[in-house]
Amino acid sequence: MESFVHRELPDYRVDEFFPKRTNYCFIPIVYNEGERFKAQLKRMTANAHLADILVAQRESTDGSTEPELLRAMGVRSLLTTQAKGGATAIRMALWYALEQGYKGVILVDGHNKDGVEYLPSYLSKLDEGYDFVQGSRFMKSGVERNTPLLRKLGICLLMAPLLWLNGHFWYTDGTNGFRGYSRRFLEHPDVEPFRSCFTHFNLQYYLSYIAPKLRLRVTEIPVERVYPDDGSVPTKVIGFKHNFMAFWEMVRTVNGRYDVKS
Repeated sequence: MESFVHRELPDYRVDEFFPKRTNYCFIPIVYNEGERFKAQLKRMTANAHLADILVAQRESTDGSTEPELLRAMGVRSLLTTQAKGGATAIRMALWYALEQGYKGVILVDGHNKDGVEYLPSYLSKLDEGYDFVQGSRFMKSGVERNTPLLRKLGICLLMAPLLWLNGHFWYTDGTNGFRGYSRRFLEHPDVEPFRSCFTHFNLQYYLSYIAPKLRLRVTEIPVERVYPDDGSVPTKVIGFKHNFMAFWEMVRTVNGRYDVKS
């Protein structure tokens, strides 16, 4: 951990239920996901022997992350911060994972849209030496259902070319939060992910952009992402303001706003 120049982390607490048992960790990012997260966690436990489950949250108030519930489900640790922002929670999660000695990290959103059963595919690619593994519902053999049309168009017609412009890797589903990172990638001196400028959407965009730019090994794998049949859209990116913020952060990212300056 001495390799990092920046170690800007939110205040957080750790509830640790079990010792480290595996080489990789599987981390859902959660904030008041309620029954959706409970249902997802039940599905995740089937592969808990392959990767320790660590739950990272901005402190939830809906009872879905009660420590005794998580312990009973085999979760290894609960990481909790009061600080705002999805990227803030991710910084907390990645720091803890590296500090605990994991070889790699698989992140996933906590709203029960993702096919968490695809975890072995991520572990296989990380074991093969890939540094960044992006899940894609849109590539061949991927599964997507009920994706809102505007979201699909934004991902394919806006975000994909923006990431390609300076990163030079064409992601078919570049904003999908189901992704894997190697320790080598996170510790690369030209990455520096533990900076306070990463608060809301920009950290995941930055990591997608910087990995191919640094010529690290990047790949996409087919995964599943399914939105509810009732037409609801479980997401924190809602409305014009949040969607514009997400788009603007992507523009800033691919224009080098967060590049490590030599």
